[in-house]
Amino acid sequence: MTIPHLQPSAARYYALRLLPGEEVFSRLRAFLQLHHIQAAWIAGCTGSLSNAALRFAGQDETTLLNGTYEVISLNGTLELKGEHLHLAISDQQGAMLGGHMMPGCTVRTPLELVIGELTSLAFSRQPCALSGYDELVISSR
Repeated sequence: MTIPHLQPSAARYYALRLLPGEEVFSRLRAFLQLHHIQAAWIAGCTGSLSNAALRFAGQDETTLLNGTYEVISLNGTLELKGEHLHLAISDQQGAMLGGHMMPGCTVRTPLELVIGELTSLAFSRQPCALSGYDELVISSR
């Protein structure tokens, strides 16, 4: 069986702590730039947000949420010029929301992240006729 786009790579991990008031996207982008990381993923995340920005499935608009939200899950891929992240959060009553994470998420209590880097790969995004979105392209460094 042939698996398309299969690219093996060694990995290394970084532990990162974002502080209250910091905007998540800008801090992640700055971290990748500082360490010249070209292919990464969110390996783990815990903490809470005071603002969340989500694009729900099938929607074009970003929904901005203000309140107290526990991060239940944050996963996806990161590269120097972009990212594809999905966020699941719960509110004070335990109701869950989730979707495509957008800029505008503000840390409430320290956000503890583990970021994995694929050291021999580079991620980029190119338009995809099948989805209509810019999709992941995996290449060797």
